[in-house]
Amino acid sequence: MARRIAIIQGHPDPEGGHFCHALAAAYRDAARAAGHSVDLIDTARLDLPYIRNKAQWDAAPTDAGILDMQRVVGAADHLLIVYPLWLGDMPAVLKSALEHLSRGGFVMAVDDDGHWQAKLKGKSARVVVTMGMPALVYRLFFLSHSLKSLERNILKFSGVKPVRTTLMGQVEGESRKARRDGWLAQMRRLGSDAA
Repeated sequence: MARRIAIIQGHPDPEGGHFCHALAAAYRDAARAAGHSVDLIDTARLDLPYIRNKAQWDAAPTDAGILDMQRVVGAADHLLIVYPLWLGDMPAVLKSALEHLSRGGFVMAVDDDGHWQAKLKGKSARVVVTMGMPALVYRLFFLSHSLKSLERNILKFSGVKPVRTTLMGQVEGESRKARRDGWLAQMRRLGSDAA
């Protein structure tokens, strides 16, 4: 069954050409070849101010890029979020884009009785994180803390489930070419299955 997929590219370099871009492209191309509909959101190309107070948080966005991001995410059945681990977390550009996406009660809201309403129910997600350190070290020593925060505090809190994760460690250097080729093949398989 064909699905609508939103790819959120979280690498902060708007010039592209990084491994995160190659991963997202491999997934996108395979998904389209399998008959899925795919939209790409490149967070590095969004020009967003920081949200600094509750009034800004509560206000519906007016920026065309964020309105388009809300449209794409709202229409999607499945989300793919790809980003490099920077200082143990997602890059600030991606975090800012997710904050703006959430504005105006788009991903979660409080009803008149004070109950949280998850607005993204019915969507699934895969989060792909690249890093220089071994993925096992990030998972066992650092306890995947930033990934768990994204998964629990943003995606699942807004109703997205299941959320699957893929960690790719030690991605840099020419000696990693065979490993990177394997990950690109994995992304093509995932894209074809919209998983």
